Amino acid sequence: MAVSDAVSDGAVGRRDAAEAMCPYRLVLEHLTSRWGVLVLIELLDRPHRFSELRRAIGRTARVSEKMLTQTLQTLERDGLVHRDAKPVIPPRVDYSLTDLGREAAEQVRALALWTHDRMADVEKARQAYDEARARSARAS
Repeated sequence: MAVSDAVSDGAVGRRDAAEAMCPYRLVLEHLTSRWGVLVLIELLDRPHRFSELRRAIGRTARVSEKMLTQTLQTLERDGLVHRDAKPVIPPRVDYSLTDLGREAAEQVRALALWTHDRMADVEKARQAYDEARARSARAS
């Protein structure tokens, strides 16, 4: 079925239609989402249990259980995260990166490090922009 047929038939939900039309953009959104970035970077070090991952991410930003669950499911669906549920009591689930996920996480971490290293330059650019806009507004 062609994407246009699926969309016109209503057989595919809005999200599925968007994914079918531009799958690269959707994966990029998953990788660079607020929680996706933090999950990928945190899992670069080692596998984590859900609660460990939530605490580790919580050092920089507070993530709800629901959002972390959704993020992990999305990254698992994209083949970036592996979910290992062990049949023990109490249940134990570990999350780790797949080879594809490790490759993506390294790229995301490089971007995060660049942002950290260049933040002073970004702040200067913002200040110059804001000052120019303020001068322009006063002149009008």
